[in-house]
Amino acid sequence: MKAVATTIEPWLSVINSAKAVAFYKLAFDATERFKMEAPDGAVVAQLAIGGAGFWVSDESAEHGNFSPQTLGGKGTVRMILTVTDPDALFAQSLAAGAAEVAAVTEEYGWRVGRIVDPFGHHWEIGRPVENTDN
Repeated sequence: MKAVATTIEPWLSVINSAKAVAFYKLAFDATERFKMEAPDGAVVAQLAIGGAGFWVSDESAEHGNFSPQTLGGKGTVRMILTVTDPDALFAQSLAAGAAEVAAVTEEYGWRVGRIVDPFGHHWEIGRPVENTDN
């Protein structure tokens, strides 16, 4: 059996997955790795941001997958998106329709800000701050 790299790819449940895919492409420059469309317009897609993968699909009560919108804005996972220029991607996500939760600042060794996307998922966008004391 051929060895496979171990990965973890979150699966985001949303309301209106086709709109979510379009948002993630615009907000984070996500690319499609895989996409399946149902006749009713629902989408299951694997996306990647700079090589880091995640999945998106419409919520499915019968499978126990609920969006934060259905849960009254509550979620159990916060996405951490590490990028070279968090300020630029933070601004890009706001322009695409995200809402600011916390502005980009430097704290705890990170330059990081937090947004909530139009589908209720929270994203921290940041990078470690380089130690210049060496």
